[in-house]
Amino acid sequence: MRYISLFTHEARTAAGPTQEEIATMGKLIEEGKKAGWLIVTEGVAGSSPGTRVHASGGKISVVDGPFAEAKEVIGGYAILRANSKDEVIELTKKFLKVVGGNGTCELHELYEMPA
Repeated sequence: MRYISLFTHEARTAAGPTQEEIATMGKLIEEGKKAGWLIVTEGVAGSSPGTRVHASGGKISVVDGPFAEAKEVIGGYAILRANSKDEVIELTKKFLKVVGGNGTCELHELYEMPA
């Protein structure tokens, strides 16, 4: 099974992660890719204000951020491979220990098309 993990955190300072945090995360990413449970991961640029594209009643609206009501920002995402929900939760706990600070990973199983 494949899952997407969406990581959100409280707004970070402009300084971003430390070199030590980057190195520690790099080790976890390398471990995950070698073991086969991490398919892809990317961080989201903190300086990007984002854009919302919304559909309602047949009309589409586009609103550029920053969004004042947002208390958390998207920090990144990962596509993970796991044999069960319990396994992907354990992998996510490992990530949250490495990332430090306050944050949340929202997990969703991805629909896989039949071969």
